[in-house]
Amino acid sequence: MATTWRYLAAAGLLISLLGVVAIVVPLVTGLALSALLGALLVVSGLSHGVHVFSARGWTGALSQGLLALLYVVGGIVTLVNPVLGLTTLTLVLAVVFVFNGVLEILMGIRLRSRPNWWWPIASGILALAVGVLLWIGWPSTAEWAIGLLFGVNLLSSGLSMVFLALNGRRAARDGSAIGT
Repeated sequence: MATTWRYLAAAGLLISLLGVVAIVVPLVTGLALSALLGALLVVSGLSHGVHVFSARGWTGALSQGLLALLYVVGGIVTLVNPVLGLTTLTLVLAVVFVFNGVLEILMGIRLRSRPNWWWPIASGILALAVGVLLWIGWPSTAEWAIGLLFGVNLLSSGLSMVFLALNGRRAARDGSAIGT
C-alpha cells in the first residue's frame, strides 16, 4: 500500500506527457480523435444492425435500422474524411460552449444572494468567450481547438494525479491515512 503512490504518479506523468504532445500537435490529435469517433460510430452502427436482425418483429426495428445506417454512414464519412469530422466536431463544441456559458451566467445571476455566486458567472463568461472565439474563427479553429482542449484536459488530469500521488507518498511516510 505504501508504494501505490508510485503507480499513480507514473500514470499521472504519462498522461501529462500525452497532454503536452496533444498541445504541441493539436491538428494530429484532433484528426486522431476524429478517426476514433468514426470507428466508434461504425462499430456502434454495426451493433445496432445486429440487434435489428436478432429482434425480428420488434416494434422499434425500423428506427433501430435507420439509426444503425446513420451511425455506419456517419462513421465511414468521418473515417474517409477526418478533416470534415474534425470541422463538424469543432462547430458542435463552439455551440456547446456558447450555450453552456449562457446557462452558467443565468444560474449565477439567480444565485446572487448566495456566497460565491459570481463563480458560475465567471465560468460562464469564459465558456461563452471560448465558444464565440471558436465560432468566429470556424472552420480554421478546427485545426487546433479539439486537439488543444483535449491536450489541456490530459495535462491537468495528469498533474492532478501526480499531486495526489505526492500526497499519498507523504501520508505513507507519515503513517497517516489519506483524507483524514
